[in-house]
Amino acid sequence: MNSLAIAGLGTPELLIILAVVILLFGASKLPELARGSGRALRIFKAETKGLTDDDEMKTPEQRELDARQAELDAERDRLAREQQHRDDTTA
Repeated sequence: MNSLAIAGLGTPELLIILAVVILLFGASKLPELARGSGRALRIFKAETKGLTDDDEMKTPEQRELDARQAELDAERDRLAREQQHRDDTTA
């Protein structure tokens, strides 16, 4: 059994898929795609962590701090998207 096999795909198949992805998106877009995926995973992780937290044990001050942090994170992400858009339009 090939140790690199994923979902029944061997190394040659995975290399072909990688080559197709690079041809479709271009090497310059891959870092942007990776950043977007990373952001999505961070948001997903934060949301799932929020579901597992016991909100009843939090003080009102802790809830307020969490809400402020979420607002700051959302604003930071919005500014990063705007900057990326500006960079894309000037390039």
